[in-house]
Amino acid sequence: MQAVLGTSVPVYIGLVVVLAGGAAFMTGQAIARTWRPLWQVVAYGLLLAIASRFFVYALFDGTMLSATGYLADAVILCGIGLLAFRLNRVAMMVKQYPWLYERAGPFAYRDR
Repeated sequence: MQAVLGTSVPVYIGLVVVLAGGAAFMTGQAIARTWRPLWQVVAYGLLLAIASRFFVYALFDGTMLSATGYLADAVILCGIGLLAFRLNRVAMMVKQYPWLYERAGPFAYRDR
């Protein structure tokens, strides 16, 4: 597993999933709150994956140029960002347009 991720599993979970994942979550929220398009979450997630690769390399002597490590980082961070985007966008639509939409779960809304 260390060959795929470019670092040990505890470092990966702590640095990429928790620390960079928190940044990805806040990024998704910020993009949703400013009514920006969904593709920007993916673009910023890819940039966060580059930053997390650098931190793995600089702080824990991991592999900087690991294609599989970058791909794993990008998938996880984009997924967290997209999750935050959708949660926030649904909450905003239901709150801002209560006469048009009602909540149909944490990830969906429907017409009234």
